[in-house]
Amino acid sequence: MFERHTKVFEQLGFDIDLSNPSFPVKAVLTDDIKAIIGDNHQKLIGIAPFAQYDSKVYPLDLMEEVIAKLAKKSSNKILLFGGGKKEIEILESISAPFPNVINMAGKIKFQQELQLISNLDVMLSMDSGNAHIAAMLGVKVVTLWGATHPFAGFLPFNQSMENALVSDREKYPLLPTSVYGNKVVDGYEDAMRTITVDSILKSLNNCF
Repeated sequence: MFERHTKVFEQLGFDIDLSNPSFPVKAVLTDDIKAIIGDNHQKLIGIAPFAQYDSKVYPLDLMEEVIAKLAKKSSNKILLFGGGKKEIEILESISAPFPNVINMAGKIKFQQELQLISNLDVMLSMDSGNAHIAAMLGVKVVTLWGATHPFAGFLPFNQSMENALVSDREKYPLLPTSVYGNKVVDGYEDAMRTITVDSILKSLNNCF
């Protein structure tokens, strides 16, 4: 999509080179953010496990397994992102057993969330807004794709296709079933279960 935008500007006479982009510097975290996440020097792993449509959401039981395995390393700090009462309740429940997993949803304002995301070492996200926010702040992003596919044009900016984990198209040959994820195909509800926990952990570790 961003390449299509550059072509528009090129036709208007503006030469745009995206081969070597520059990104904002990491924001200085405010004291109220530090009061929530602490001030120790752990790897900051953001996880945004939700999306607008269920067809783009990785199964919660598998995501909990990802979080639990990441939390085993005391050198990791996992920050959960979301919004709305239901998501906040789910994220509080997920984070409760682990001292190094923190639910950020509902605790800080959006501007502070942007500051925090800019300090992440990596963001794990669905095909959703959090992936694009992190990418535009120069953060490495691992994305998970269900009904949608990065080839439709929405791979986050400047991110590697290797970190875009897609569902098994041999088992689910109709994928992608939607550009935006708003179309449901019977029998494809479990497509994202073909993205293994181990493959996610491997991609995250490769970002460090």
